[in-house]
Amino acid sequence: MTPEVVRALARYNRWMNEKVYASAALLSDEERKRDRRAFFKSIHGTLNHLLVADRIWLGRLHGVVPPDGLLASGVRALDQELFADFGELRAERERADQAIDAWAAAVTSASLGEPLRYVAGGRRREYPLWWVVRHLFNHQTHHRGQITTLLVQAGPDPGSTDLLAMLMEEAKPLPG
Repeated sequence: MTPEVVRALARYNRWMNEKVYASAALLSDEERKRDRRAFFKSIHGTLNHLLVADRIWLGRLHGVVPPDGLLASGVRALDQELFADFGELRAERERADQAIDAWAAAVTSASLGEPLRYVAGGRRREYPLWWVVRHLFNHQTHHRGQITTLLVQAGPDPGSTDLLAMLMEEAKPLPG
């Protein structure tokens, strides 16, 4: 994994989040929150979970040690609803994506091989940073895949979810 790959994955993360949120916005609040028997029950619940996980990982990546009983600032559980209001959830998602982009911009080849140390579940953990980066983006892709399926079943289709589609879109020359 290289810094360029990390930055491409961060762009893909933002691109897909924008597509998913645009499609979810086409549904009523009731439809977004309907229990669809997904891991986190609903589209809204799964969107909240992704934000929860990103807050946890961003804190760890920045060396923030949360107070006892919390997984990250304001986060106490993986299924916690951070925002019941979709507009607030969407705005916070955009802020999280900006934070991920800023973090990715600072990644170096050397830092990807260094260990990331943190405490989780009362145990000290240490992994090469590139493992954590791969997990961060894979986790997003996993749950967004669930969300896109739920969205299509509910009506809105977010379109292509392929990383290659985003990269090809970026590579298109501008007209004129």
